[in-house]
Amino acid sequence: MLPAEVVRRSAEYLERHGVESPRETAESLLMQIIGTDRAGLYTRADGLDLRTARLYGRALCQRCKGVPLQYLTGEQQFLDLVLSVVPGVFVPRPETEGLALAAMEVLEGVGSPIVVDVGTGTGAIGLAIKSRRPDARVLATDISEAAVELAASNAARVGLEVEILLGDLLDPVPSELRGKLDVIVSNPPYVTQGEYESLPIEVRAEPYEALVGGTDFHARLTEAARAWLRPEGWLLLEIGATQGAEVRAFFGRSFEAVEVLPDLAGRDRVIRGRLPG
Repeated sequence: MLPAEVVRRSAEYLERHGVESPRETAESLLMQIIGTDRAGLYTRADGLDLRTARLYGRALCQRCKGVPLQYLTGEQQFLDLVLSVVPGVFVPRPETEGLALAAMEVLEGVGSPIVVDVGTGTGAIGLAIKSRRPDARVLATDISEAAVELAASNAARVGLEVEILLGDLLDPVPSELRGKLDVIVSNPPYVTQGEYESLPIEVRAEPYEALVGGTDFHARLTEAARAWLRPEGWLLLEIGATQGAEVRAFFGRSFEAVEVLPDLAGRDRVIRGRLPG
């Protein structure tokens, strides 16, 4: 059976099991297993050998059971970068690209900035900033050893120099940078416990501690950031769609020019504020 027919039948199977974007999923899994792109998939003249067919069938079954597609393909696109992803580390989302871009916006005109990405996960935000601002010194922290290992691996994969540090919030940042940071940026765990129960099964397959936190992390980081940012330095955080007013109140204690930015769907998604000069 040619790959095009395999994809068609597989998409029907995924759709019957309620998998989102069934055709794209079927294509992505088969491209990963065969080691080709979409054009190569549909121009391939050979059918699948037994080993490949078994691997593909196993991947389809895992996806139907709720394993995230990115954990099966081992990759996720984030802006201009293709990053490795592994089970146990949060998969970067398209919404977070807006957070990274908002951070780059406030860095315009700042020469050789110092940036810290807190709770970096795969390293997505810090690496994206470094890729577009090679003059920046970028540090990234995470409390998860698995995330630190993966972020370091991704930095090597894309050939970008980002300092990956293990620890909570800003604790592992070198003390000589206290009061000198231009930007602190973070996509914290902000899902509430109540929201978590209603999340799709593939989202709940990701690490709980990278998802659930409400606004506790936002409160802690807005307090900690004051001592680390330079005058007129910026703090940017991703937020849940209903958390804008609450997190704005945290920012209002220490920051000015506070604004909540929407994502592409028009929902509140990013908040940023500037430390007074």
